[in-house]
Amino acid sequence: MLSVTRADIPRTRAGMLRQVSDFTDFSRGHWLQELLCQGEEPSHVQSSPDGQHLLVLQKSRPPPLPQVVAFQRDGVGGADLERNWQPPQPALVGLLFLQSPVTLGTWVLAIVWEHGRTEVWHFVVAVGWQLLQTVELCQGARARIVSVCSQGTSLMWCEERPPLDAHLDMSKCAFRFCVCTRALEVGEQGVRLGTVRIVLHNSPEYQILASPQHVFLVPTTASFATTSKFLLIWHPEKAKLTITAPSAGFIHSKVLRSSSESDFRKLLLGSVGLLSGLAPLDIHTSAVSNSGGLLLVSTKGAVNVVEPDGTQRHIIDLQGGSLAQGGPVQLKTFGSILACVLAGVLYLIDQKSGRLVEKKILSMKKVHFLESPEEEDSIQLLTQTGIYSFSFSRPEDSSKPEPFLVEMVFEEACRYYQRRSLSSSKLTVEKLKKGGVFQAPVALTAILQHSLCQKQKPAQGLQDTYAKLLSTMSLELQSYMSLELLKTCVVCAPESEVESYCEKLVEQELSRVLHSDMDKDNLVYLNSIFASFPKAAWKATRSCLQLQQNGDGLLVARATPEVWKKVLGGPQQEEVGQNGIVPLFELICTSFLRFKPKWLPRFVELTQQYVSISWTYSSKEGLEGRVPLYKRALGVLARRNKRSEADDEMELELLLCSERPKAVLQALHLLIHLKRWQRVVEVAEKFSKLSPLLNKEIFTTLLAEFAQHRELDPYLDTLWPLCPADLTASEILTVVLQHLPPSQEDPVPFSSEENQLTVGLLKPLLQRVVQRPCVQDEMYLDALQGSTFPPPTPPREHKIPFKAAANGTPQPPRARTSSPSALVQGDTA
Repeated sequence: MLSVTRADIPRTRAGMLRQVSDFTDFSRGHWLQELLCQGEEPSHVQSSPDGQHLLVLQKSRPPPLPQVVAFQRDGVGGADLERNWQPPQPALVGLLFLQSPVTLGTWVLAIVWEHGRTEVWHFVVAVGWQLLQTVELCQGARARIVSVCSQGTSLMWCEERPPLDAHLDMSKCAFRFCVCTRALEVGEQGVRLGTVRIVLHNSPEYQILASPQHVFLVPTTASFATTSKFLLIWHPEKAKLTITAPSAGFIHSKVLRSSSESDFRKLLLGSVGLLSGLAPLDIHTSAVSNSGGLLLVSTKGAVNVVEPDGTQRHIIDLQGGSLAQGGPVQLKTFGSILACVLAGVLYLIDQKSGRLVEKKILSMKKVHFLESPEEEDSIQLLTQTGIYSFSFSRPEDSSKPEPFLVEMVFEEACRYYQRRSLSSSKLTVEKLKKGGVFQAPVALTAILQHSLCQKQKPAQGLQDTYAKLLSTMSLELQSYMSLELLKTCVVCAPESEVESYCEKLVEQELSRVLHSDMDKDNLVYLNSIFASFPKAAWKATRSCLQLQQNGDGLLVARATPEVWKKVLGGPQQEEVGQNGIVPLFELICTSFLRFKPKWLPRFVELTQQYVSISWTYSSKEGLEGRVPLYKRALGVLARRNKRSEADDEMELELLLCSERPKAVLQALHLLIHLKRWQRVVEVAEKFSKLSPLLNKEIFTTLLAEFAQHRELDPYLDTLWPLCPADLTASEILTVVLQHLPPSQEDPVPFSSEENQLTVGLLKPLLQRVVQRPCVQDEMYLDALQGSTFPPPTPPREHKIPFKAAANGTPQPPRARTSSPSALVQGDTA
């Protein structure tokens, strides 16, 4: 019997195991049971799509015995299918079930041999298995199929095309494989083969795995180290190949419109630098889930899923001791449950949350999964004693909290306290639970246990402190529950509604992060959101910053100061490194460039206004010493792959919106280089009013240009009034003479060249400067226009000397001769 030991782990579903067959109802049940009990494990066991037939492949059997057997499970009459082969006959490489387009729900069996010969069989009730036709897949006689899969009514395979020179070293011809696809349709007239389409040529060896809508190309262990760092995903409907790597996510995607674009080396030409720095793939076992993703198990026991769009998601970590020794792993998905058999242990994992639902120890190390189309919530296992079904049922007590949610609270608390701890020792969940020092996670866990899973019931058994805290954070809990509900809607929604749900989810996630600590982990999370959902992230940005146009058409932002601080603060580029992660301000600028480029300069201007109002240069949270915002926006613009005229105009607007002297002069030189003279004069007229120094720099620059060519002549009436007040005629002539273009001929009094500078062009400017009052004259103007010189003498004061007064003899006052006016007044008196 199948012995099961239930692991002592938390779970939310109770599993029930029952035997559904003991082989007595099989047409070949005795033979299969004998095969399993003798220890001669089949190389492959597969059930038909309807679950009524079993297909057994035995590669290690002696030649007289059948090596491929297909028989019915219910024992209804009909001949079984038996096929065997022996060397030098080519080996069998694939047993595939293909849909039949004639009758909905019917299927045929294709047996594919190594040299491309394919036998198409179908089952007729009360008659048994019948051979419909034998066809040839490969076009070349020397081709050898190494991997094959089916998708709908088509076959896709990877074939080896050996070089014509038999003496060549095969290790030097690693790119000798070709990936092809071909329609195989079964109709009333028999089997019809479509034309061969080459998906990829000059490629390394790949294992082909098909989902209902996509095909995954997984490199084999014999591939080159360079090509074993990434996966390929083929999208048949769009004729598109996607390059993805578990260590880097989505890398590149290309639509293959012609056979010339199907060359493997040309496909990788634009990504060689990025791919060379990736870590090699660590794949022990791979399989396709029923949701269309590719399941990967590493040698360390990590289970990940690669989605058709190239993104990767971690599910769970298993015990990888036996994996490192080459132990087999079996994977099968049933609804949202992933079943994994490893070293005699059955793991049942929820794919959505990555939570371990059940862990059962089996009495044998190898079992086989079977299809169970009638019971979607059950798993069927083929063992030595029969077929067992493992079904799920809801637990009776559904009021208990989700265990993984409690663990998440403590894990997040560990990261929070570890960042603020001065101790070098690592803080773990166990220490946090047993220490009793940190009460916040304990209180939050108690609140979650009494509130999240008790629908419309008041919390009971809480401490008074916890009850008060619950009333305070009730709105936060409601927000969290609505967010979890929205995530569930995204997973379960039909394809037509996924986009709208994703937009709501991204908006809530962006708002949540903007109201929390902007640390490195949150920044990495935001980068992944903006990369995976660019359009939804743009709409969420507009909502969180409250970006809109006013009545004059100008962009305005009504975000709170706290949100602005998160946009401008957080880890900067030098803190996050060069691993593709950029600060939030750069992420938002990238969204502006992609969806609303004309708003970007105004956004940078609004950001600068907020910085000047809210943050002083002495503030610890300020931007003192950091790269100016306009330069950060220019850095985002410079990272664009293709340069266009619109990018040049955007660079000008970003330089001018900063209103910094160096940026304005840089924009002015750029406009001069582009010979946009009307715009040059407009910029000079506008920004000369900012400061006298900038005014002098702008006028000197334009005066130098005026001396070299005649392009500015139509704008002299606007240019001369910009002349600074402290610029003299001699200084003007010095600038002109220094920038005159070199003459090729001897100077003559009357030149015929039209572009030569004349005194008549300079005369209005020089007259303006000469007629303008001198600066020194203005300094003494008040003195010159004052009273006549010398000023009147103050009235005399008659004082009696102290000694004379004491003696009683008055002394006459002395005449004051220090002032000429005094002398004049004395004479007149």
